[in-house]
Amino acid sequence: MKKVLLLTVLFLATAVTYAGGYRVSLQGNKALAMGHTGVAVINSSELVFFNPAGLVYLENKLSVSVGAHGVLADVSYQNSATGDTSMTEAGVGTPFYAYVSYQANDWLAFGLGIYTPYGSTVAYEDDWGGSHLVNNIALQAIFVQPSVSIKITDKFSVGGGPIYATGGVNFNKNLNRTLTDLDGNRSEVTLEQTGISNWGWTASAMLKASESLTVGVNYRSEIILSAEDGDATFENVPNSPLTPFADTTFNADLPLPAELTMGLSYKHNDFLFAFDYNMTYWSVYESLSVDFADELITDTNLLRNYKDASTYRFGVQYEASESFTLRGGYYFDESPVQSGYFAPETPRNDSNGYTAGLTFKVGDRLEIDASFLYLQFNEVDASYDYFVEGSGGPANLINQYSSFGGTYKSSVFVPGLGITYKL
Repeated sequence: MKKVLLLTVLFLATAVTYAGGYRVSLQGNKALAMGHTGVAVINSSELVFFNPAGLVYLENKLSVSVGAHGVLADVSYQNSATGDTSMTEAGVGTPFYAYVSYQANDWLAFGLGIYTPYGSTVAYEDDWGGSHLVNNIALQAIFVQPSVSIKITDKFSVGGGPIYATGGVNFNKNLNRTLTDLDGNRSEVTLEQTGISNWGWTASAMLKASESLTVGVNYRSEIILSAEDGDATFENVPNSPLTPFADTTFNADLPLPAELTMGLSYKHNDFLFAFDYNMTYWSVYESLSVDFADELITDTNLLRNYKDASTYRFGVQYEASESFTLRGGYYFDESPVQSGYFAPETPRNDSNGYTAGLTFKVGDRLEIDASFLYLQFNEVDASYDYFVEGSGGPANLINQYSSFGGTYKSSVFVPGLGITYKL
């Protein structure tokens, strides 16, 4: 369940913000405005995230980029056969980033990034049709990434560094479709854990093939977030030997999948064109497994069976004047969710992202960056066919798989604002 929470928030953090599983791809206003391209774009310390190898090519001794995004998302559900409808109580997420790079000499540069690739809140209406799968979820996660960039030749560089991930999760669902206490209140469970952390790493390379053409590649490793001795709290459970749900602890693992991004950029006069291809190795996410310390409560194993998924990103930049730089972009993001595994904690499918933005130069050192993203998920009729009624309870309450499905509609609007300082 902990995993569910993390997974859910992570995924909706994606649905709510970018797409692609449960990640939130809002790591820079310059990059987002160009369709979230950046692996081959040399523009600022945003390279700490997109391609650390490029830091050594920045012209300034010191570069600082700080910004945030506001995420406004809506998810609606409808089952025409039953007449059941619901909509998420969409809050406003605020993922942020802060990067700094320092040029030690002509061939060596250092960087540091603090960003939130996972962070969102999603809440459905109380006791909605899918409350046995999820009521609400929340995730807060912060990544800290020190980086180094080394120029091997005038045209080729490498870079990378460790990644420290830390955060917390909260997840709530009803125990099943019908169980209530004597007052008719639905029985539910809340799973919560803070201080979850682990390490990963990133490695990258950049080739400046010519004055116009740049090629880049970046790999980010898988990170396993392990919830140990998290709190499982049960409410509104009837007092019966058949329902021995008592507050306990749990263990669960959530894999944050590895990613490979490669791309190129081409400069022609005042225009810069960029293309990125991203592969996220979602197939590592086969199931949500929750181990309860109380042996009377059956451990949970919720199938997910994700597949690896691709994202195609396109962006263009135009230097309109000495003060204004304009950007636009588009990306297509494949869903990792397969047929029959469409769980409402992550109601997302293939999506189209439309982006725009600009940079205004206040002076020689200070820039104001703005970006806008409209993310449209294709309407989808889908179901989750592997819920076990009574799962999480005593073994004698566990029955056969049951299905929950309907029509999902999702859309996201994300404005962003940041500053870049160069010295």
